[in-house]
Amino acid sequence: MKTTLTREQGLEALKKYNKEPFHILHGLTVEGTMRWFAKDQGFEDEADFWAMAGLLHDIDFEMYPEQHCLKAPELLRETGAEEELIHAVCSHGYGLCCDVKPEHPMEKILFAADELTGLVGAAAKMRPSKSVMDMEVSSLKKKFKDKRFAAGCSRDVIKEGAEMLGWTLEELMEKTILAMRSCEESVNKEMESCQ
Repeated sequence: MKTTLTREQGLEALKKYNKEPFHILHGLTVEGTMRWFAKDQGFEDEADFWAMAGLLHDIDFEMYPEQHCLKAPELLRETGAEEELIHAVCSHGYGLCCDVKPEHPMEKILFAADELTGLVGAAAKMRPSKSVMDMEVSSLKKKFKDKRFAAGCSRDVIKEGAEMLGWTLEELMEKTILAMRSCEESVNKEMESCQ
């Protein structure tokens, strides 16, 4: 799986439809997370494709929240995205806002990690370090169990994603923390240059 889009084109498309810094931060975080997962899962030669799916997975969310994953194909085709990328992006909304099923390992990881990056990010903000660098799975599990904490992050989707991958919840949490550590510094720098 290869993408014909350059990172500059992907970032330009993300920023065209997303103005809120939070949504850009989330796209950049999921991009870096997916790049790490590609390498971790033995798909290093597809890392750019995995990262692009992460970067653009919520392309339609800010402007078209009621049509999330339904408007995305149109917006992505305008940017020149290939059908495999469109399928991957839409599959992260499976059972929530569309019926495109995650089939490739990358799509299953995107489905599972998307919600979890939100939870990890919210938990990191509560830490004295404001960082994921010193976060442990045990503290994340406590936040996961507290339904009021980051209530917008669906625990059911995270659990379903882990099951889809055949991983325990702890495995998914540990890998996602490591993935987010790998890109935290570069994401923060990129966000500073966006301000």
